[in-house]
Amino acid sequence: MRWGWKQPSVIPGFGLTLGYTLLYLSLVVLLPLSALFVRSAALSWEEFWDIITQPRVVASYRLTLGTSLVGASMNVVFGFIVAWCLVRYRFPGRRLLDALVDLPFALPTAVSGIALTTIYSQHGWLGRHLEPLGIKAAFSPLGITIALTFIGLPFVVRTVQPALEELDDEAEQAAASLGATRWQAFWRVIVPSVLPAVVTGFALAFARALGEYGSVVFIAGNMPLKTEITSLLIVTKLEQYDYAGATAIAATMLVASFVILLVINTFQWWVSRSYQRGV
Repeated sequence: MRWGWKQPSVIPGFGLTLGYTLLYLSLVVLLPLSALFVRSAALSWEEFWDIITQPRVVASYRLTLGTSLVGASMNVVFGFIVAWCLVRYRFPGRRLLDALVDLPFALPTAVSGIALTTIYSQHGWLGRHLEPLGIKAAFSPLGITIALTFIGLPFVVRTVQPALEELDDEAEQAAASLGATRWQAFWRVIVPSVLPAVVTGFALAFARALGEYGSVVFIAGNMPLKTEITSLLIVTKLEQYDYAGATAIAATMLVASFVILLVINTFQWWVSRSYQRGV
């Protein structure tokens, strides 16, 4: 072996691409986040704690986390059903349905919020039928959940759909040949195979819901202590030039979101490892 000989990299230009990636992440992600924490560090611990534990702020935390969790959970159910229909069945209008799944991606969030408010308001297409039943959709936590479900559905569908397409039919046929019913084959063969993708879709939908603003601000009603989400409260603080309060609340939500997503990703890793060992 000659001195100074360097083993060639598997990826051409790895050093250059890695440097560009780190620079890009530093400018776009790390630098703004660092500025957020630096701005929050200007507060004393007592001031920081007083800001993030105000009743109005705590109520926004509870509403944001609760509706995001419910919306992401609903998307797991309905997103799986939609992905299942798109993969397993051929029917008229299938391509149209497949295109409509991506509609929340294409629509500006403000347009989505205005449309949902129009539909679910007291005199809207659906709201007028819900009001006599005592169900108030718009300007309530239910309306926020509807909006978060709408914008998070594509994440679950587009994550689960490839996993269902790659699923081998031989495992289902083998289960059927051994006497398993279709319901047993579904829970013991299909669900374990696509569970990592389902968890990933849930994490993406939940993360999107936590920071959503445009599609929620119209249908929420924005009543303090009742229907005010955390992102709206941060914007309100900024409009009042309360930068310290805005950064303190944003930093708290950032840390909470990171911890929650870390737990979800750890669970996803555990599910993937368990499935690989089972295989």
